[in-house]
Amino acid sequence: MKTFKSIVAAALCFITINVSAQTAEEIVAKNVAALGGAEKLSALKSVKMEGSLSVQGMDIPITITKVHGKGMRLDLEIMGTSNYQLMNDKTGWVYLPIQQMESPQEMPAEQYAVAKSQLDIQGSLYNYKDKGYTIEKLPNEKVDGKDAYKLKVNKGAETVFYFIDATTGLTLKSASKREVNGQSIDMETTYSDYKKNADGFMFPYSTTSMQGTLTFEKIATNLAVDEKIFTN
Repeated sequence: MKTFKSIVAAALCFITINVSAQTAEEIVAKNVAALGGAEKLSALKSVKMEGSLSVQGMDIPITITKVHGKGMRLDLEIMGTSNYQLMNDKTGWVYLPIQQMESPQEMPAEQYAVAKSQLDIQGSLYNYKDKGYTIEKLPNEKVDGKDAYKLKVNKGAETVFYFIDATTGLTLKSASKREVNGQSIDMETTYSDYKKNADGFMFPYSTTSMQGTLTFEKIATNLAVDEKIFTN
């Protein structure tokens, strides 16, 4: 019996070593594979996401439209007003009549610099070297009880931490620090309810951040998009 227990303990130790010994490259490869593989991700050119944002007891209809590397538009219907935020590869604009804005305002350079990464709909980890990112593997952590690999992803002054499910390879959480009005604020987003859309692309249909919980009812991909919607 003692020998059997020793064998089990050794086996568990071996499994633990295997999980922790994954390199950054292997973790990225696992994440890309979980999302459908490099060939699949390279074919993702546009996305239109429709759902609702739950915040402060309200469910706000939301539509997000993106064209890879070219533009993003977020439309919100709040209390009978049409609000939006849009970006292209040069600048961004915000129009929030719910906040008494009488006309669209150009996005501050600092805010645009942070938000511009959202134009990459294929994900920062895919083809990360060509995009100018460096990745460092950090000690594993638990995310909602799940074993997760932790990656530190850098590009210039931008640093984001990604937590990758050690079992599925899918992203469970991302975290970063942002400067807002001169203050450093911890930004954290969790991702859940992963499933494939009609075209076979894998997406988290639920994301939660300090802004609230965003739940998507429909995600359509590779639609024709008039890029004029990304200009003010």
